Amino acid sequence: MGAEPDSSTSSDALPELVEELSQRGETRADRCLSLSELSEVVQAAELDEDEAQLLQDLLEQRGLEVRDDCGHPEVEQTSYVNDELAGRTTDAMSLFLQEVRRYPLLSREQEVELAQRVERGDLEAKDRMVNSNLRLVISHARKYQGHDLPLLDLIQEGILGLIRAAEKFDYRKGFKFSTYATFWIRQAIQRAIDNRARTIRIPVTIGQRERKIARVQRELIAQTGREPSDEEIAQAAELELEDVREAREAARVVTSLDRPVGEQEETRFGDLLASDERGPEEEVDISLRVDALRRALEQLPETEREVVKLRYGIDGDDPTPLSEAGRRLGISQEAVRRLERKALSELAASRELEALRPAA
Repeated sequence: MGAEPDSSTSSDALPELVEELSQRGETRADRCLSLSELSEVVQAAELDEDEAQLLQDLLEQRGLEVRDDCGHPEVEQTSYVNDELAGRTTDAMSLFLQEVRRYPLLSREQEVELAQRVERGDLEAKDRMVNSNLRLVISHARKYQGHDLPLLDLIQEGILGLIRAAEKFDYRKGFKFSTYATFWIRQAIQRAIDNRARTIRIPVTIGQRERKIARVQRELIAQTGREPSDEEIAQAAELELEDVREAREAARVVTSLDRPVGEQEETRFGDLLASDERGPEEEVDISLRVDALRRALEQLPETEREVVKLRYGIDGDDPTPLSEAGRRLGISQEAVRRLERKALSELAASRELEALRPAA
């Protein structure tokens, strides 16, 4: 299933792989590809991590969904209960790392043995398969730092993806579990970021560009010991400067109005923003203008006054079209238009409205 292994396969083969997987997904009613299918193709083609991510992004741009529950819309969310691990991860990152070190990496033979036991429903084997690959989760979670979710939250979501990978892994394919699990971990983390961190969702291409920029930025900081400029990032990432700035704009943080601010955190962020309600001075000013307008209208003949009120909705109603105003007053549209022009001319010369002209 998928492409045959070829050590020369690189990003040059991506268009062919996109076509192959697109044809497969487009024949299905839900236009969906499973992570298992994508993983098999990627491993057979020997794509690196960046190429694998690009392949997934290109498929999603074509309107195909890449997820872990294709064909099973009612699938239950995986839950993972490990009291000791959960307690430690909530305490501190250092304690979690200590817990991870307790579990050595698995050999290929051990992976096969555990996968066989997992297939038979052995929960202890699944536990060991998961715990021995927690380093993989941490490695991927760190790549997504800066996306508005704490590192421990990213790790937690990645662990859920790892568990699903342990449940779905088919050792008969001959692939390494760590490579297979990478897709599930990354999918779980990206889904959590989309659902929980962003209030406004962005196009797939922008998200892909953000991840590339973040990776290049970390590399430049490690090399230079300082924060790189947008120009340096664009050059290192082989992007246009405008592309980097566009990604920066899309990544602006959306914060809660209830977020506490200040040293004592006693003030809500929303309390510092200007209110949409009118202040006392504005209320007085509006009241004086309304009174001046009413006095000026009272100086007009009754028919002209009614025309202006109807046409401009002065009594709180919606503005009335010429035909409707004529119908209500029992006169023609042309008569309404003539009376309106005359009334506006008289209002323009009114002393009552003279004080409103500078503000207008």
